[in-house]
Amino acid sequence: MSNHLVANAPSPEPEYLGYIVGGSLKDQLRVRLTVAPQQVQEGSFVVVEGDGWLFYGLVTDMQLGSTDPRFADEQSEERLPGNLSGLLHGQTLYTNLVVLPALMLERGPDLDDPNYMQWQREHGEENRQPLPVKTIPAHHARVRMAGAGDIAEIFGDPAKEGNFAIGTSREQGLPICINLKKFVQRSSGIFGATGTGKSFLTRIILAGLIKHNQASVLIFDMHNEYGVDDTASDTNEKVIGLKTKFGAKVQLVGLGSGANIRGMNPDFNLVIDERDITSVDIELLTRELNLKETTPTTLDALESSLGKHWYTQFKHMRSGAVIEDEDGKKIPAPDSVAFWANQNGVNVMAAEGLHSKLARLFHAPYIVESAPADSVAQVVDALKAGRHVVLSFGKHESDLDYLFVTNLLTRKIRAVWEQQTNEFRSAASGSLEPRPLVIVVEEAHKLLNREMALQTTFSTIAREMRKYYVTLLIIDQRPSQIYDEVMSQLGTRISGWLGDDADISAVLSGLAGRDVLRGMLSRLQPKEEVLLLGWGVPMPLPIRSRRYDQVFWDDLLGSKKGSSGAAEAGVSRLFPDQR
Repeated sequence: MSNHLVANAPSPEPEYLGYIVGGSLKDQLRVRLTVAPQQVQEGSFVVVEGDGWLFYGLVTDMQLGSTDPRFADEQSEERLPGNLSGLLHGQTLYTNLVVLPALMLERGPDLDDPNYMQWQREHGEENRQPLPVKTIPAHHARVRMAGAGDIAEIFGDPAKEGNFAIGTSREQGLPICINLKKFVQRSSGIFGATGTGKSFLTRIILAGLIKHNQASVLIFDMHNEYGVDDTASDTNEKVIGLKTKFGAKVQLVGLGSGANIRGMNPDFNLVIDERDITSVDIELLTRELNLKETTPTTLDALESSLGKHWYTQFKHMRSGAVIEDEDGKKIPAPDSVAFWANQNGVNVMAAEGLHSKLARLFHAPYIVESAPADSVAQVVDALKAGRHVVLSFGKHESDLDYLFVTNLLTRKIRAVWEQQTNEFRSAASGSLEPRPLVIVVEEAHKLLNREMALQTTFSTIAREMRKYYVTLLIIDQRPSQIYDEVMSQLGTRISGWLGDDADISAVLSGLAGRDVLRGMLSRLQPKEEVLLLGWGVPMPLPIRSRRYDQVFWDDLLGSKKGSSGAAEAGVSRLFPDQR
């Protein structure tokens, strides 16, 4: 149902909240309430019926006012009869809404207007798209709560392919969708303080992406909670894993030979061949290993002198090993770090210091001298083929393991997708268009903080890789610790409650109307309420997120009647008043 029909249909008559009494594009609109203030709340999605246009906005504030300050100060109900007191209050005291206008849509003439048919032929439903607000409604334009048709017009019909219901409006419980195709076109972020349900919301979105086949998904599952079944820490209820529901579509990968995830054997194990490690992979560990400024010079010398096997040979060198020469003088042994450093003009202390600090990596069991299979290529091939990969780190949950593995694997993926894209854009190649890829990164501030952002592959993806069909989905509880240049590149942002002012500012950075959205974000319920912002949604809106439970899976996967019937059944169960 379109907004035009909602606006012009004779029944049911919408309940109006009030009318416009002032405001501007810069300072928002002021609406005089004609209903009880308790019928409206901050964040409500409202529609202003202007002359020929519908204006869609968000309630950002509610203000008490009076025609004269004396009427607000005097408690007339204590000295006047109730009916007289009520009459006086109705004439002298009022409540104003402050509304942030976000979108406008041409409404056209009324249905009974002689010019309506010509307008309909010229515009048509397919040509009527919401536009950014460039003007304002007139005084006394009526304001109402957005209805089902308005929400479907702006946020999409959940029955249409590509529209994924992420939650419901807080007032009427109507479905709010994100456009999955737009969602994967730019990097995005899910934020919220610890305990606000970020992981559950991430599971919901990932399930939608997998079900609707909008992109391949690579999940760096640091805490082993996305692939296999788990138990919720606060309710002790079973939490279904993506592998359980999607079977062979999801490849469960364990880090290291013989790894298993919560007692379940993975589809295959990721083992890194030492020949795949480059100096760049080591430099990205500068902060974690406390490497010195001389490290890049030493690494360059290692790669230049020892070639592809530099890591293996350097690992086997002995630090501090000496022998006696013919004169009885102690000199560096031929297999020592110092001997190599002297041969290649490298500072001995710098080389030995690097060797000592790399000991943590030298002993990592998932790095081997000669891997039996190219498991990195297996991951890449699965993603290219349209499957989804959950890389579980198992017992390797240290920051060093996470930083090293994610950067190395992402570097490989970046090279493959760039090559695919360049071949596709070459007119003579005839290559297929690359499949979109979403890389899911938990604890994003460890990879994208100010010190590391300019070095990691992830920051390159956030800034540049959408043109190569690769985007990020970052999940974090401290967005203020993520480099601001990376935050500015995020398209869609979904945020639960945040208590820190710096985190709130980071989530809203670069967005229009961020000053008025600050309070809204800080006053969300601690669980199951989120604020939608950015590229994947037409306008900001606080919603009640879906619950990650069996009802969600029944709605998403439907019944055995077939995909069409299942989709309709899912919509009717989750949103019964839509049918």
